Parts: sequence; C-alpha cells; structure tokens
Amino acid sequence: MHQNDALDRSSLQRLQVERLRETVRRVIANVPFYRERFRAAGIGADDIRSIEDVRRLPFTTKQDLRDHYPFGLFAVPMADVARIHASSGTTGKMTVVGYTRHDLDAWAEVCSRSLGCAGVHRGDIVHNAYGYGLFTGGLGVHYGAEKHGVTVIPISGGNTKRQVMILQDFGGTVLTCTPSYALNLAEVIQELGVDPASLKLRVGIFGAEPWSEAMRKEIEKKLHLDALDIYGLSEVMGPGVAMECLAKNGPHVFEDHFLAEVIDPDTGEVLPAGARGELVFTSLTKEAFPVIRYRTRDITSLDTAPCSCGRTLARMVRVTGRTDDMLIIRGVNVFPSQIESILVGLPGVEPHYQLIVDRVNQMDTLEVQVEVTEGTFSDEVKKLEGLARRIENDVKDYCGVTCKVKLVEPKSIQRSEGKAKRVIDKRKM
Repeated sequence: MHQNDALDRSSLQRLQVERLRETVRRVIANVPFYRERFRAAGIGADDIRSIEDVRRLPFTTKQDLRDHYPFGLFAVPMADVARIHASSGTTGKMTVVGYTRHDLDAWAEVCSRSLGCAGVHRGDIVHNAYGYGLFTGGLGVHYGAEKHGVTVIPISGGNTKRQVMILQDFGGTVLTCTPSYALNLAEVIQELGVDPASLKLRVGIFGAEPWSEAMRKEIEKKLHLDALDIYGLSEVMGPGVAMECLAKNGPHVFEDHFLAEVIDPDTGEVLPAGARGELVFTSLTKEAFPVIRYRTRDITSLDTAPCSCGRTLARMVRVTGRTDDMLIIRGVNVFPSQIESILVGLPGVEPHYQLIVDRVNQMDTLEVQVEVTEGTFSDEVKKLEGLARRIENDVKDYCGVTCKVKLVEPKSIQRSEGKAKRVIDKRKM
C-alpha cells in the first residue's frame, strides 16, 4: 500500500492545501482563463489557507474546455507537453488534455496504486482490453501496470474471439475493459464452448461507463472473477482517479492528487459527506492541464468512513448516472442504470438492452428493448407477454415511469467493444 493511502485526514488536508495553493499559483501565472476568473472572484493563491477555501474558486465546465479548444487551457509551453489525449467528442467538440513527463509519472503512480487496491501483484498478467489511442483507458492502465511490475498484454478492444484465444494461451489473470465489453467477452467465451473456470482470470477492473451492482454480479458469475470498479475521466487525469479495493465498498479517491467535492447540481452548494450530488474535482499535482473545480456531471456521494482494507481515502458511492445523460421522461428523472438493475439477472433475459426515448403527440415515450435468452425466445407468446408485463410493472414501480417493453431476439442488439450505447433519444434528433 502506498504511504499516502493511509494518511490521517488532518495530514492529508495539510498536503492538499499546500498542493492546491501551488496549483492556483501556477494557473494564475500561466492560464489567462483562470487568471481572469480568479481576478473577478477576488481570490489569489495566498488566500488558500484551509481546504474549505477551495469553495471560493469558480467552477470549470466542459463547455469552458471546448471554448478553449484545443490547447487554450494548457499551463505549460507545448515543448514541455509529453503526450496528448482527447475525449471521443460524441456529445460535442472533443476535449483535449496534455501531460508533462511529471504528469505521466503521477498518472502511472495512481494506476499502479489502483492495481494494488485490486490485489494485483508481481507475477500477474494484465489482459488490457481498454482501447489504445487518444482515449485514456488503454495507455493509462498500460503504464500503471508496467510501473506496478506486472506483465501487460496490450490487446486493446475488438477481435473478441482472438481475445478468448489469448486469454487461454497467455493465461491473463487480470482483465481490464469496460463492463459492457466484459459481458460481450463472456458471451463469446460461452459461444466458443470454453469453460470460463478453465481460464486463469482472478480479478477484473472495469470502468469508463456507469454500471450497476446487478451487472457486477452477472460479470462475476459469467467470468469467475472479482469485478472491481475503477473511476477516471480524461479531463482530470484518465483511469486511476479512484479505484475500488477488494472490500467492494466503492472506489477510493486518490485524494493526494485529486480534491473531490460533491455539490448540489442546481445551486452549486457543497453537500456534506453522504449526500448525493454532482462530483467536482480539482487536480492538485498536474502541470500541463490542471483543472479547478471541474464539474464532472457524474452523480455520486462521498464516504469518509474507515475501510476494512486500511485505506483512509474517501470512497465514492457507485456512480448511477450523469446529470447530462439523466433522462427526463414526462417530468420523471430516470437513469439507465436504474433500468439496468431491473433487467440484469432477471430469468429469461440477457444483460443487453437499449432505451428508445421519443415524443409522440407532445407526449414523451420510453421503449425498453431487451434481449431474451434462446430458451425464452422459443416460449409461447403468452409467456413472452407475461415477461414483458413484469418488466413494465417493475420499471413503473422502481422508476415511476410507464414504458413499453419490446423483447427482441438473442444477439440482435449491437455489441460494444468500448462504451455501450444504452440510450437513443429521438427527441434530440
């Protein structure tokens, strides 16, 4: 365990204040955007005396990053930038982030500490099926694993049958990928007649998209491993901002590098520990692309209670969705993860689904398309209708919204090699 993983909170906060003050000093000196914002707010680096003073700093949003595309928020000359990553840009202009050599070392450190949380040790083989490229997942985990002193297989995403062969032949013990791709992989393993228990997989580290406890159990059952949640986002660092330990009580935030707050998304007011709201991060050690009070849009809460693993770092309660992908259907807030919790593990249903939202005659509609198993698909119509009604009733009871359920053939919903596309909102088209 890293020495900073078990600091008492007063020592941790002293370290955070020192690093926050230095970060504020750096962005005022080098980033006009922050310099102007802080001048307007009437705050400077020397005004940071306690951890609560972070609340005096203005928020940063994804739109701010897009407004300064591509390099307008970099805090060092391009000659000092060792690597560039970027978001996919699926919801707008991509956000571009840079790393100095020091940043890359810090990133590798937190990813190494993440693997330590998962009990990964020398002799393990990491089958890294996160995508390599501008996406931070693949390279973030890769260099963290190398720093941790374990073997890495840089398989990336896709070519799933080949991945199964590599798992059999190379003996990967640690699987890293998105949770939806883990289910895709489990399905192909079954199709090929491979006994998952014959593989050497022991633990899986899954992230880059929200997933539920029900999906954790499904993955663990199908792949015979411990499934753990890793959290990160490129704007803050990439994977390794927070990582779950084997106690499975939510990811520990590496608070010596990232200062976390939870705010009311409507008012911006900071909420107490345990209250659910929007997660906000301030980077404390980044040089090339520091972010101050970055609004992640992810919905969670923080738990500072001691963990049985011995770490004193605050834990994030599982992210259930985002403020900007939260569906509002006839005035009701609905997260895809709520519906996923209903579907995953339900007898006769596969863990593959898609939500189709539309507006008909000025009325919002929700259709839940869900795959059934081969055996269920051949059932008589009466049984299929009963299953659809059960799901409709469960969605109404659990989410408070009426929906229409469409049971579809096995393997008819497109599989994901990265992040799954769960929602098609035709109201936005």
